[in-house]
Amino acid sequence: MQFTKRTVNLQGSHVPKLALVAVMFCTLWMSNMSVSAAPTQTECAPLDKGSAVWVTAECVDPLYNRPIIDSQSDETVPVPHHKVTGHFEGTDKKFNFYFPPKKQWQGRLFNLVYPLQDENATDVTISFGADSGAYTVQTNGGGGYRVDAAAVKFSKTVAAKYYGTSKRIYGYIYGGSGGSYQTIGAIENTSGVWDGAVPYIPGAPTAIPNNFFARAFARFVLEDKAPLIADAVSPGGSGNPYAVLNKTEQAVLLEVTKLGVPLRAWEDYSYVLGLNDADGLLGFGSTVRMIDSTYADDFWSKPGYLGTEQSALVDLFRAAKIDFSTKIGQVNRNAQNEPTSFVLENLPTQQSKFKLDYTVYNADGTKVGLLTGSLNASTKLLTLGSGNTSSALKAIETGAKLQIDNLWNLALTSYHRHQVPKQAGFSGWDQFRAADGNPLYPQRPMEIGPLIGGSVTGGESFTGKIQTKVIVVANLLDTDAYPWHADWYSAKVKQYLGERYDDNFRLWYNDNADHIENGPRTARLVQFDGIVQQALRDVSAWVEKGVVPAKSTLYNLTDNQLKVSKNASSRQGIQPVVDLTVNGGSRIDIEAGQTVTFVAKIQVPTKAGKVVRTEWDFLGTGKFKTSSFGNPNQTVGVSVKYTYTKPGTYFPSIRATSQREGDTKTPFANIQNLGRVRVVVHEPSKF
Repeated sequence: MQFTKRTVNLQGSHVPKLALVAVMFCTLWMSNMSVSAAPTQTECAPLDKGSAVWVTAECVDPLYNRPIIDSQSDETVPVPHHKVTGHFEGTDKKFNFYFPPKKQWQGRLFNLVYPLQDENATDVTISFGADSGAYTVQTNGGGGYRVDAAAVKFSKTVAAKYYGTSKRIYGYIYGGSGGSYQTIGAIENTSGVWDGAVPYIPGAPTAIPNNFFARAFARFVLEDKAPLIADAVSPGGSGNPYAVLNKTEQAVLLEVTKLGVPLRAWEDYSYVLGLNDADGLLGFGSTVRMIDSTYADDFWSKPGYLGTEQSALVDLFRAAKIDFSTKIGQVNRNAQNEPTSFVLENLPTQQSKFKLDYTVYNADGTKVGLLTGSLNASTKLLTLGSGNTSSALKAIETGAKLQIDNLWNLALTSYHRHQVPKQAGFSGWDQFRAADGNPLYPQRPMEIGPLIGGSVTGGESFTGKIQTKVIVVANLLDTDAYPWHADWYSAKVKQYLGERYDDNFRLWYNDNADHIENGPRTARLVQFDGIVQQALRDVSAWVEKGVVPAKSTLYNLTDNQLKVSKNASSRQGIQPVVDLTVNGGSRIDIEAGQTVTFVAKIQVPTKAGKVVRTEWDFLGTGKFKTSSFGNPNQTVGVSVKYTYTKPGTYFPSIRATSQREGDTKTPFANIQNLGRVRVVVHEPSKF
């Protein structure tokens, strides 16, 4: 799960600076609401030595025990609400509470979490909470589950005063990507703080950095064949991408597919391979270098690593290897005599698919360290970037040695082979085990994934020991947090809960959705915020009224590839299912000027809602046009004709939206899916 891939509001905070004097400007009843640990209250502490801090409704967190209210105001945008802004004294953690009017509030709160967010909730978050009878709690993240637990507990005190109630306030936490880590950390390490949770697009402890390094591995070997793979897995394609690959390429595609990269996701190979990613999907490389500093040297020198074995795959690595020494020529400096750029005497003749490292040496040949910068190959000018150490900058002189190489970045692409999890249940890594269960390749001293994951969750997590009712939402085309991650966690929960599993847990999958929020990136994807919103409403009804939610999505899992039924009643979950044909099939070849007939059948699972909207995109550009189909219904059939006048290959689609109450006007809890086919239009004279 790549945190930087999620769209988040990271703009500067509008909250007043941390100053106790701000409390003086609050109303009288708010002015004394600075809370600290009372002598008789228990301090939150781990249940066992070395485990995460266990937080209850009664204990006081020693880190976040002095919440201070900085300001309060009545707002009208995006909806009427009372905003309370504050911080935890002695920390950099801030919080905002957004209280809807008393007549609208139904006794609950929603708490969105994400490691990189600030404390300012988006308009959608605030509006959805209010529309759902909830007030919203948001912190500036980065503190695992503990800061949110402290904020939620304090918010209940403030809410009770604001609404004038002594009734129980129900709390629900939700978060996606890195926020799913925080949510899982919260529901496994607290009791009585939250009553329900919706972790969505969840990662597993193995996700970071392995998911991204494995895709970089695929990029290195398969980039040139990616368009052919995409064609095979697209609607109306052959369905067999391996047929267009040689044996080495087939092995690499199979390797990353078994690890969990959804095969159908290759239709958008640019994203799968990170072709527009500045780091080439190796953004966590600096973390690995810091923790496992000898890996690259071992990769290129020791048996068992791709850098030393004899194979066609290794030949690709050796051919791409750059390890070039040159000297620094003219050095350009600023007014403070600091180097800003310099010219190199020579450059390597070959190009690298991955970023190059620049290592500067003193004139006597002693290594100083890495430099950051951008190289202009045509002028041989290296312009220095930010973050360079003073010692490295000092070493930049005419005649000093500079090493240019891609040794680390090439080596990182197969790092996943040396991270076989010791914990059972990760079947994707079985391909790297011998018949006796031992790893085929040398293993590094530690598993990096759990270290990174634990830093995000706030401590020990992924045990499956949930303390609330949970609905997990995952997406079948997610290449950042693979679809099997949610299945893996579901199994952990089932192992813990046993017969109580169905009474406390659901897993709903979205088809035709990936990892990116706030709107689909391409015409082949749908938004998935609606199913997350409905999951929050359903988990609250489950907790507060005993309303049992829809059953988990049924699916088959083979080699970490998930497949779901084309029938809504068989698939279950709550997403509508769309079956689209063109002239009765999934593909048609026609002449320009011919008319085709599209037929779509849309089904909504039982008790999951009604179809409220259908939209057509005949050219596959993402420009959908709403089409009338009649009154909202659980099953809808539509048929339309369209004439193609220009030659080309098109992927027309119909987007269907369902809504639980059949509300055609609400912006919330709208659940989408697509049906897509292929239309190939030829020139009349060539067909």
